Amino acid sequence: MAASTITATGSSLFGKKCDLGRLISSSSTSFVAHRCRKHSLNKILSVMAPSRSPQRSLSASGSVKHAMTMTEKILARASERSHLEPGENVWVNVDVLMTHDVCGPGTIGIFKREFGENAKVWDREKIVIIPDHYIFTSDERANRNVDILRDFCMEQNIKYFYDIKDIGNFKANPDYKGVCHVALAQEGHCRPGEVLLGTDSHTCTAGAFGQFSSGIGNTDAGFVMGAGKLLLKVPPTLRFTLDGEMPSYLLAKDLILQIIGEITVAGARYKSMEFLGSTVESLSMEERMTLCNMVVEAGGKNGVVPADKTTFKYLEDKTSVEYQPVYSDENARFIQDYKFDVSKLEPLVAKPHSPDNRGLARECRDVKIDRVYIGSCTGGKTEDFMAAAKVFLASGKKVKAPTFLVPATQKVWMDLYGLPVPGSGGKTCSQIFEEAGCDTPTSPSCGACLGGPRDTYARMNEPQVCVSTTNRNFPGRMGHKEGQIYLASPYTAAASALTGFVTDPREFLQ
Repeated sequence: MAASTITATGSSLFGKKCDLGRLISSSSTSFVAHRCRKHSLNKILSVMAPSRSPQRSLSASGSVKHAMTMTEKILARASERSHLEPGENVWVNVDVLMTHDVCGPGTIGIFKREFGENAKVWDREKIVIIPDHYIFTSDERANRNVDILRDFCMEQNIKYFYDIKDIGNFKANPDYKGVCHVALAQEGHCRPGEVLLGTDSHTCTAGAFGQFSSGIGNTDAGFVMGAGKLLLKVPPTLRFTLDGEMPSYLLAKDLILQIIGEITVAGARYKSMEFLGSTVESLSMEERMTLCNMVVEAGGKNGVVPADKTTFKYLEDKTSVEYQPVYSDENARFIQDYKFDVSKLEPLVAKPHSPDNRGLARECRDVKIDRVYIGSCTGGKTEDFMAAAKVFLASGKKVKAPTFLVPATQKVWMDLYGLPVPGSGGKTCSQIFEEAGCDTPTSPSCGACLGGPRDTYARMNEPQVCVSTTNRNFPGRMGHKEGQIYLASPYTAAASALTGFVTDPREFLQ
């Protein structure tokens, strides 16, 4: 894989002047990060990661053996323990439980079966219920699921239920938000140092806020709904250091596709993935959410980014709940270190039919496509659409492939019509999309990311080839089982729409 650089480090570098166990402390973030970069990038290996985890002996000093990673610290607080080790099973107190229309009815059913028909939830203000998956459809069973959520929330007086009653006009539903993982952030439910569990595998998105956030099944969620806690195994942690100036043609989607391609879809199985480095520090919150969103595609239990001034600024007008960020100790044990020089990376795609089937966008230039899809919790945020609009604006051309636009939330939809795109002379995303010949932005939801009922907007009902900003490209994921999905960044998706082939965005971006 050309222009891809990685350093994987093990025990041999521990104890040198720049201890690679050193991460971020609340008092010396910038100093530590800078010092580590100076010494750790002097040896770049090939793209192959080592085949076995490094071994490291603990120091005889009393402090080192109690050092913990961010994930270990969060779970220690939540389990009222002073110290945790990977592999331990502990009862964890949950700060927020989220469910949606697909898994919510099952979760509610288990809760009632195990706790009683007249049981009350453990805390009506810590449960967030968000209809978002199968919303804008005539499918009666899908509609019934939302009705079940509504009845339960009325019965339990759930404070945070983002309801939708009029599916013919989403704007007539002021409480309706859209995609749960983006709505959780926008509505202030994501906070550093907390534990957030949800009945969706991409709940790991919230790790961008420096919290433990992971997907769980309906049975576990039903138990949490009644007890407010869950038995969890403490995961070991992989550390990913991304340094270097981010090229103007790359986005966080390229970074996570690079990582997944490196370690494979099983490379982080039941492990925490911690992201840091100068590149990560430069990312916006929405880009950090993209990075953490796809850790589950690598098998990860959770992903996490240390909270910093970017995090705190984002949360200023979103929550009044006090929170306490935590950071990995300088001697915390990581079972593997990965280092990337981001300045040398190129735009990527994940070819069918796996997120780790990594390829350079420029090497797929002969792949003719039938459609482009921009949306989902991964690629349907405001900044994702801004990025796509930037490519369309730079080209001044019309798309050659049908281009479907699915905003993640109501707020994103409003941003498309209200926020000017930088360098456009005041034009909004919606105006640029219209000039480029894209479909009109549709109602906010998960849309066709996971297929859904046959009448779901932009669902692949034929065996077509699609470039998508979503997160999975398994057979049948977006509808037709013979469809072919190329996962890509909004830059690459927009560039591909303009040519009708998988296209490197550098053809339009300088």
